[in-house]
Amino acid sequence: MPAKKKRVIPIKLIATPVKKKKRKAVKKPAYDCGKCPGYCCSYPLIEINKRDIARLAKHFGITKEQAEKRYTRYDKSEKAIAMRRQKDKHFKKICILFDTRKRQCTVYESRPGVCRDYPVAKSCGYYDFLAFERDQQEDPKFIATTS
Repeated sequence: MPAKKKRVIPIKLIATPVKKKKRKAVKKPAYDCGKCPGYCCSYPLIEINKRDIARLAKHFGITKEQAEKRYTRYDKSEKAIAMRRQKDKHFKKICILFDTRKRQCTVYESRPGVCRDYPVAKSCGYYDFLAFERDQQEDPKFIATTS
């Protein structure tokens, strides 16, 4: 007697739908750092940590030790590692990684954590002050100082 052919029933795999996490809408800040002359970069103490130093080292293709020596200083009064500073015609001193001609951060993508988090509020007080002064002076490039 001839062998019966077995009937093959295809199995369809039904994928279980993956629940996508809802992303919270990122609110745009009420300020534009690109139009600011770097006020927060002029703070006397821009504290950084070892992770920030490692990020800078990777950015510049140097060792962590070299990055720490070139770009940081130890603040004895605060007992903290901070960014070195350079002379600035508007704020007297500013972060060593700030381009004083272009008025922007030279390592924006690799900037320290404290810079990434600033400001913690929805608006920047200096930016509000700056926008007001630029409007009053009728000069969109006016740099207002606080001293």
